[in-house]
Amino acid sequence: MNIKPRYVALLMALAVLFGAAGSYIGIEYFADGTNEQAQSEQYADKDAENFGSLSKEEQKAFIQNMSGNADLKKVEQAFSTIQENYVEEVDKNTLVEGAIQGMLDTLEDPYSVYMDPETMEQFNQTIESSFQGIGAEVSMVNDKVTIVAPIKGSPAEEAGLKPNDQILKVDGDSVEGLDLYEAVLKIRGEKGSEVTLQIDRPGVSEPLNIDITRDDIPLETVYSDTKEINGKKAGIIEITSFSEKTSDEFHEALEKLEKDDMDGLVIDVRGNPGGLFTDVQEILKEFIPKDKPIVQVEDRKGEKTRYFSENEEKKPYPITVLMDEGSASASEILAATMQEAGGYDLVGTKSFGKGTVQQALPMGDGSTIKLTLFKWLTPDGNWIHEKGIEPTVKVKQPEYFYTNPVEVEESLQYNDNDEKVKNIQIMLKGLGHDPGRTDGYYSKDTEAAVQAFQEEAGLEVTGVVDEKTGGKLEEAIIKEVRDEKNDKQMQRAVEVLFQ
Repeated sequence: MNIKPRYVALLMALAVLFGAAGSYIGIEYFADGTNEQAQSEQYADKDAENFGSLSKEEQKAFIQNMSGNADLKKVEQAFSTIQENYVEEVDKNTLVEGAIQGMLDTLEDPYSVYMDPETMEQFNQTIESSFQGIGAEVSMVNDKVTIVAPIKGSPAEEAGLKPNDQILKVDGDSVEGLDLYEAVLKIRGEKGSEVTLQIDRPGVSEPLNIDITRDDIPLETVYSDTKEINGKKAGIIEITSFSEKTSDEFHEALEKLEKDDMDGLVIDVRGNPGGLFTDVQEILKEFIPKDKPIVQVEDRKGEKTRYFSENEEKKPYPITVLMDEGSASASEILAATMQEAGGYDLVGTKSFGKGTVQQALPMGDGSTIKLTLFKWLTPDGNWIHEKGIEPTVKVKQPEYFYTNPVEVEESLQYNDNDEKVKNIQIMLKGLGHDPGRTDGYYSKDTEAAVQAFQEEAGLEVTGVVDEKTGGKLEEAIIKEVRDEKNDKQMQRAVEVLFQ
């Protein structure tokens, strides 16, 4: 029996079971190449044929074929040696899962991971309906658990988590050495429970401790609005992630805006960590003419599959795309395609830089290997992985948008000099109270600015930043960040529409 290409079986995992009293593992695989849907588009089908569905003759031939592989025999030998001779009794399932994890670790790919049944269940929740937790997309960057983006309206966003924050500890326990999904399980929890994350933030010398109360995280992914500028109506569609219903929600929102006679469209994918590959394709088919691909996918052999829309022409109105450092993966597909194939402007800051496509490969027992199988390329064939996409119109938010939570273990006052003072000075300046300088030295001008803020906030006027003043500063800054009139990126995106 020849092993056909359609048997995408994770054979190493099977090999470690050959010596285990004839135990087998069911391995699901993809459909063959005659299927019009590309492998990269699919999520593994739980009803797909697997090892257990083969005839006894096919199973026997399959195992005999694999048993002749010297490399796999070595794995089997190691398994048997450990199980039979180690000083303490070892659970065979622990060895199997350790072998799988070890193989994936050698790939040095943060997106290729093994998920046991419990972790897989939680992973599925993130692309289905809702879940409980803090509401942030995380990734592994340089072996650090890193925030890609907080979900809109989530506890993580409310608490001030930001893209590129690195999580060092969860409730005082280090996450060093954990894989991504082990860390996620520590971070998630029941609604109403509190978790403290120790964060290493770029540009901040000391770790930050951020308290977050977990909540239900609904995965409503599309929000629409309109804005008027110089007598013209701009439609705004914000996409917070790409999940199962995102493209349907997007089509409904777009249809409504078009019926309302909008003059231009802004698509906002700021802070959007990505999601389903298929959904972003469906959205792009609305806008991109058929003469250029909407995305390309490249396999390990360098063979490319190109995806096209069926549109004859572009939309009759102008479009801009808003993005930032929290825009990743599927968001970057959207941004890159709208720019290269549609000629539309990208407004904001450079994107995150994730250019790979993963496939969930069920192992037959509820566990899954999520494996990187493809690179995705822009319509012009560019690979943006670990590079990101540069905006055509660069716009940063006001400086106070990037300030940190105020941590006041000891009160800050005149003549202090550190990063915490600098952070407060930037906040004060953003609130209209001139601190005189923003280099971290607590000057007399800074003291006067603190006094002015305290008077405005109804606090005791001392000129000293204690815990209460720090908390009020945070509240005031959050209010300013949420005020639409301060969103410079959105303002510029709407202006660019009608230039």
